[in-house]
Amino acid sequence: MRIGLFATCLGDTLFPEAVKSTAVLLARLGHEVVFPPGQTCCGQMHVNTGYQREPVPLVRNFAEQFGDASIDAVVMPSGSCAGSVRHQHEIVAERYGDAALRSGVATVKAKTYELSEFLVDVLDATDVGAYFPHRVTYHPTCHSLRMLRVGDKPLRLLRAVEGIDLVELSEADSCCGFGGTFAVKNADTSTAMLQDKMRNISATRADVCSAGDSSCLMHIGGGLSRIKSGTRTLHLAQILGSTRTAPYALTEAAR
Repeated sequence: MRIGLFATCLGDTLFPEAVKSTAVLLARLGHEVVFPPGQTCCGQMHVNTGYQREPVPLVRNFAEQFGDASIDAVVMPSGSCAGSVRHQHEIVAERYGDAALRSGVATVKAKTYELSEFLVDVLDATDVGAYFPHRVTYHPTCHSLRMLRVGDKPLRLLRAVEGIDLVELSEADSCCGFGGTFAVKNADTSTAMLQDKMRNISATRADVCSAGDSSCLMHIGGGLSRIKSGTRTLHLAQILGSTRTAPYALTEAAR
């Protein structure tokens, strides 16, 4: 398959290794990965904060960048961005777009996937040849659970990783408290939610807390580093991208 890779804003600016790992993983599975250079923000943060007209140019650009018929699927290491493309773009196009935008959005929506659902639902793969000999717990992010309904697909992928010690996270489906601008506008509530999440993560004594969204990992990772928990955060793509011949180096210095 020819796969269009969407980096996401956080992937582009703060967590490029998650994007690189996604590309490496998909290529390792035998697919051609292309990166449309004109891609920009998907517009999720605008819609989430009530500005539905403003992201029209971003939605249009996304449809143009990834609407090429030669691209069989659009994959991104983010449940929230995939949710935006599959649900919010249609709302924006219907309310403020033209016929061309609505058509373009529908075309791209039909072939857009979050990484774990693409691997399991489209490629029918759970064992992707990964090797990660560390104790790991997994935080299912809100958009992936509630908007995309990926269910246990990330866990199925992690269970098949060679060498992994996967431990269950208590109250896993509780929000970490990030929610984009929610963490800024409702800082006290966000912090309280984060404390609950960190307490449950710490109880697992995991080396790594993984998730499918860099935004949640940024929030959780910042909290864990402040309390010197000893647990670091790592995107699902980076675990799945690690192999025996090219293992991810989880060093003490990196925690």
